[in-house]
Amino acid sequence: MTDSATARVTLLVLYSPQLEECRRFYQDLGLDFTAERHGQGPEHHAAVLGDGTVFELYPARPDRRTDALRLGLAVNGARATPPLARGRHLLTDPDGRTVEVHAT
Repeated sequence: MTDSATARVTLLVLYSPQLEECRRFYQDLGLDFTAERHGQGPEHHAAVLGDGTVFELYPARPDRRTDALRLGLAVNGARATPPLARGRHLLTDPDGRTVEVHAT
């Protein structure tokens, strides 16, 4: 088992019934997505965050709830579209998830 001081998130997957709208929302916060497909799996979008965490957006499946998450991101506010002033912003993505954005 890993010491909690050394544990870190390496992968975060969000499922969305509004995949392109979500991609644009997170892209507008400065994430750089690449379209991917693994084997026979669904086409999805992946971005690698500054610490190496992989952030993926997948199409929602009917048996999966998609809005039960609160997410926090630190972004360069000048790269956001529209630009974000420094500080904390509470935004809502197209699927209704609260996104706490810390703009630097």
